[in-house]
Amino acid sequence: MTSTSIALFVSVFLACSVEAVEAVTIVLAAGTARDWKSAGRGVVAALISLAVIIGAFGPAISHLPISVLRVVVGGLLLVFGLTWLRKAILRASGFKALHDEDKIFQEEIAAARAAGKGEKHGIDDWYAFTLSFKGVLLEGLEVAFIVLTFGTIDHNVGLASLAATIAVVIVTAAGFALRAPLSRVPENTLKFVVGILLTSFGIFWGAEGSAGASKKWPGDNWAILGIIAFVALIAFGLIEVLKIAHRKPLAPKTKAISEESAVAELEREYSKLISGVIGFIEFWIDFIVGDDWRIAAGIVISFIITATASASVLIWGTIPLFTAIFLSYSLSRAVKSAR
Repeated sequence: MTSTSIALFVSVFLACSVEAVEAVTIVLAAGTARDWKSAGRGVVAALISLAVIIGAFGPAISHLPISVLRVVVGGLLLVFGLTWLRKAILRASGFKALHDEDKIFQEEIAAARAAGKGEKHGIDDWYAFTLSFKGVLLEGLEVAFIVLTFGTIDHNVGLASLAATIAVVIVTAAGFALRAPLSRVPENTLKFVVGILLTSFGIFWGAEGSAGASKKWPGDNWAILGIIAFVALIAFGLIEVLKIAHRKPLAPKTKAISEESAVAELEREYSKLISGVIGFIEFWIDFIVGDDWRIAAGIVISFIITATASASVLIWGTIPLFTAIFLSYSLSRAVKSAR
């Protein structure tokens, strides 16, 4: 196996493990608090929907020109990876609460038990069905995206699929064997590592796609190891800087509406149909743009500079530099808003 194939397998396996943990937590909550049969039907319906989506869009991805594919996938992986990395850095430095699967599981249980019971479309417990369906579908879409993009660009969909399958099977088997969320899985550490890997692959493929099919990174595929080391160094450096900032006393916070409150307010103002449409649109905006539109804008600008540059240092150095700058800038804004 080449260096990129090994990195591909590890990246897909870890990323899909995280997504599987979150999906299993939701399904366990739906089944434990409500009805296992309805929750199971929700899982099956989500898997069928995923199969249809992959069958419809999967082949289209493989027919894109390789340069276009690298630019699109590189950009999405950068947004995706930097979103995870940004949150992981904020958690590691103390500015964001650590991801707690036990807490999430208990919150899902409480919400499920508080919801009214009702039969719909032949499903005994519609709430359990929809909770499982949405959880598996959304996490499954991210798994499918990772598998298709990594596998198609590296011409090894089989290896990417194998890594994803192993990850999902292990997490699912462990979750249902224990009948509890996998709180012992170091999810925060996994997200930090996956954020580094996805960001690194985004830089690698984005730069090659922007530079043109005839140009290759210095060192060819081995350059990915240097990029991973660069991104990891930047991430650890930012964590140490933010830890220093976190030791300073926080300024009194003004009254603000939390994200949960804002969502609850929207649900009260709009009908269930409108809320569903808005939620669907927001999911894809968040998926494509990420937590901070400035990072996405910086990625686009860096791709344009790379595509128009002639000097080797600009071709291969612009995207890594912009990644470091805009990640730092985004984190600084997040820290200021928290103080």
